[in-house]
Amino acid sequence: MLYWLIKAILTPILRVFYRVRIDGRAHLPAQGPVILAANHRSFMDSLFLPLVIRRRVTFVAKAEYFDDRKTAWFFRGVGQIPIRREGGSASERALASATEVLQAGGVFAIYPEGTRTRDGFLHRGHTGVARLCLRTGTPVVPVGLIGTDDVQPVDKRMPRLFRRVTVRFGEPLDPARYGDYEQEHLALRELTDEVMYEIAQLSGYEYVDTYATKKAEDIPIDIAHVASYEEIRTPETAAS
Repeated sequence: MLYWLIKAILTPILRVFYRVRIDGRAHLPAQGPVILAANHRSFMDSLFLPLVIRRRVTFVAKAEYFDDRKTAWFFRGVGQIPIRREGGSASERALASATEVLQAGGVFAIYPEGTRTRDGFLHRGHTGVARLCLRTGTPVVPVGLIGTDDVQPVDKRMPRLFRRVTVRFGEPLDPARYGDYEQEHLALRELTDEVMYEIAQLSGYEYVDTYATKKAEDIPIDIAHVASYEEIRTPETAAS
């Protein structure tokens, strides 16, 4: 109930103070499970995306929000799933919770970049979105969010009013052609890259093949290449 209450309060407020354009909403299924994969430029992404969708949307949110009593009530009340950035079993639990949302026929939204961009570029996606897609057989609808960082740039506490925001939905990506390849790292990487390509086309932001970071400094290109290699290694290649 808290989700719908907050949405009922925020929707008219956001529509009064911002010009929100929606493209491709017909690509969203009216029912059944769907994964929304969007670029991430601002905290406001998680407000504007549910604003334009009539169905309930569940996100993952960084666990720090749940550790702080000032924000924990809000994120728990709207049904968000905590995830710790260090990965491991905590990330797997978040993936399992997301699977439950989809198995119940819900809408799950994810930011494949993992964190908000600090340099304005669209960054390399993490493969969680592909793993979730293949594990559940759920289509992925790519989403391009435009202008949300103009509303509230990273590290700015207060949003700016009277800005223009565009939300563009692409055609669903069907996981069927990847078959049963949830454990195949190359398949996960290929599907994730396909998702990021579609997001780039929808958003118009330039793509760079490095991971986004929490810090303002860029990842050195050689480290990015190592990260890419580590992500796609199979147990057989790791042992060699």
